[in-house]
Amino acid sequence: MTEFDRLSKRIAWIDLSFVERDRTPRWAIEIGIRCHLSGMSLREVSKHLELFGIKRSHVAIHNWVHKADLQPISTVSEDQLAVDEKMIRLHGQQFWLYGAVDPQTNEILHVSLYPTANKQTTRWFLTELHRRYQLDNVEFLVDDADYLGSVLAEDGYRFQVIRHGNRNAIERVF
Repeated sequence: MTEFDRLSKRIAWIDLSFVERDRTPRWAIEIGIRCHLSGMSLREVSKHLELFGIKRSHVAIHNWVHKADLQPISTVSEDQLAVDEKMIRLHGQQFWLYGAVDPQTNEILHVSLYPTANKQTTRWFLTELHRRYQLDNVEFLVDDADYLGSVLAEDGYRFQVIRHGNRNAIERVF
């Protein structure tokens, strides 16, 4: 799908019920959100809206996208994804950082921080990742992390346990 196609299609699923005031016309909010979802930066969207006489900061546009609970569509090749968890210490407390990286581009796709590592937090991470990127045909590359392999197997995902090669994409990040 070309960038133009992504911009020109009518998106009926943008829910603007979060708009409390009528300071900005709803059509302008929708255009701003659609432009950002198609890959424009927040500042580019702000300048684009000025062409229509709508002056809004990039922060306001960020708030629209955040409140609409939408994220830009990734341009990632989604045949393989490296996923890992790592325990980190912040202010003397332990937290678990989960992350997903495209092994071809080393692009960080998603990270989440949890106060504990168990099957439920692993499922939350994978659910967020799947919701954001629609990973129906992806093969996850994992090491022998405590819960990743077992949750992926239980939930029916395709995965490989790899300790070298493409698996190292996320190890370089983590």
